[in-house]
Amino acid sequence: MIKFILTLSLLTCSFFFTFTYAQTKEELEQQRQQLKKEIEQTEKLLNSNKSKTKENLLTLTLISKKVNLQDRVIDNISRDLNRLDNNIYTMQKDVRRYDKLLDTLKLEYARSMIYAYKNRSNYDFLNFIFSSSNFNDAIKRITYLKSYRTYREMQGQNILRTQELRKSKIGELNGVKQKKNVTLQEQSKEMAVLETQKKEQDRIVSELKKQGKELNKQIAAKQKQMQKVNNAIAAAIRKAQEEAKREALAKALAEEKKRKEEERLSKMNNENAPAKPTKSSTPTKTTAPAKKEESVLLNAENIALNASFEKNRHNLPWPLDRGTILMHYGPNTLPSGSRIDVTSVTISSDIGTSVKAVFDGTVSAVQTIEDMQVVIIQHGKYFTTYSNLQGVTVQKGQDVRTGQTVGKVAPNFDGVGAIDFYISNEHNNFDPETWLRRK
Repeated sequence: MIKFILTLSLLTCSFFFTFTYAQTKEELEQQRQQLKKEIEQTEKLLNSNKSKTKENLLTLTLISKKVNLQDRVIDNISRDLNRLDNNIYTMQKDVRRYDKLLDTLKLEYARSMIYAYKNRSNYDFLNFIFSSSNFNDAIKRITYLKSYRTYREMQGQNILRTQELRKSKIGELNGVKQKKNVTLQEQSKEMAVLETQKKEQDRIVSELKKQGKELNKQIAAKQKQMQKVNNAIAAAIRKAQEEAKREALAKALAEEKKRKEEERLSKMNNENAPAKPTKSSTPTKTTAPAKKEESVLLNAENIALNASFEKNRHNLPWPLDRGTILMHYGPNTLPSGSRIDVTSVTISSDIGTSVKAVFDGTVSAVQTIEDMQVVIIQHGKYFTTYSNLQGVTVQKGQDVRTGQTVGKVAPNFDGVGAIDFYISNEHNNFDPETWLRRK
């Protein structure tokens, strides 16, 4: 009976492991399909860019992204192989347990059969019963003999059942081994694809290095362009500060005028009223608590907007529905070995793609810098800037909403569509990728 329970326990554990494995396999397959889809989309962008222009930074960025995705596919397959190996190991352990259990069951069954053979005569059976000391003892001996016969039958059934379980487990094990072989072939195929992609990546890098002088000229031009945009942002912030100061001063003068008028009216009323005795008291000096220095740009109208903008850090929408990052905020090393420090994030997309405001705000400035249009939007004490636009659809002083189109993507120095996106306040530029939601 104990061996029978052990057999059922083995079967239950095996079923549970198989069910858990199936769930994990489904998740891996879903992730792999998603990666394949991203690779196909990147391939389309890569082919589209190649057909329009020569090798450029966008081509390198796309092929690098493709290589990275292919690496993740291979990593996914490797994890799948590890799980298959674990599954095979567990199944092999189950088969060995079944073998050990079968050996034990067969040995016990053989012993019982030998005993039954030696005591097979009716005389021995009757002698065992009639040698009882009383009637109750005889009944117990008859019950024992029946139980022993049932036990032998159950031993045979357990052996047959265990053999079936072992056979089923071996069939399952062979199926997993076949799946492992198919997965190994798939891994080899994907690794060959990765090798081809890396060669293409090396070729593009080599081509870009040959364009070193041209790239350096483009870098110098981009740096000048970025400096002009940064100057425009600084000028827009200064102008906003000056306007805020003028508004605050006008409000303060109006309040002071109102206070003096109230004091004059109060004094006139007091002169016409009968005098009342007053208690003399020594005035007590009070020190006003030091106020936290606030930005001059914050006022009653935009303080809530500013707080909401800060609260949405890491969760702001991207200015483009689809795009590829060409340059990140901070230092960027190009294939030619040159470095360029960027105070924005450069995002590439098809020329003419809509560029959208990432948050509610007011248009602080719309300028044209070197044949490209720049839109600066104020969000309390923060500013977002959308550079290298064409077909701007907003104007200075206009209120805009999150997701509202402010212009279209214009071509950059390479002739591909790209924008520079900035996030700033009165003192610093910020890394926009730390404010935008993760893709």
